[in-house]
Amino acid sequence: MNRPAVVLLWCASAAWADGERAGAFDYYVLSLSWSPTWCALEGDARGAPQCRDEADTGWLLHGLWPQYVRGWPAHCSSARTPPSRATTAGMADIMGSAGLARYQWKKHGTCSGLAAVDYFALARRAYHRVNRPAVFRKLRDPVRLPASVVEEAFLKANPGWTADMLTITCREGRIQEARLCLSKDPDPIPCAPDTARDCRLPNALFAPIR
Repeated sequence: MNRPAVVLLWCASAAWADGERAGAFDYYVLSLSWSPTWCALEGDARGAPQCRDEADTGWLLHGLWPQYVRGWPAHCSSARTPPSRATTAGMADIMGSAGLARYQWKKHGTCSGLAAVDYFALARRAYHRVNRPAVFRKLRDPVRLPASVVEEAFLKANPGWTADMLTITCREGRIQEARLCLSKDPDPIPCAPDTARDCRLPNALFAPIR
């Protein structure tokens, strides 16, 4: 195997490790998805309830992800009982669907070392501790802007946060997510370098809530 191939395989394994031991991680990433972006790229085609006009959804919880300082665990070996249907259905108000909650448990929640009900309770608590900027609900037409504008709005709405605690991502030319790094408590902390990768587009599309 040539050297570039070895490097690529090493990077891939460092980034995402399946089957790791539950509870062995360094910090969390709380990922908030801008619903109009997800709906435009995926949800509308699926007929997702969160994409209906009457749903009035903005920043929804994508997930609470255990992270290493470098990379992240996924699909961890865990003796914890999977969440009940009632538990995942109970997350739909902030996650958009019970299906997403089930998927997030399998991929990320199993790595937390927590019981399912405690993992989702922690995710809900972390979500509600974030002041989601009201300015985005006032938007009536699509705009193009750099991710730094979205970041600044979050920092203004959440005194005590610093720019190194938050990352704004893009997907297919659109503002996609706001990702906040948290301790296990969970309190905001600076992100590790592999998480702190803001979108660099100068004119990312930001669509309004429907």
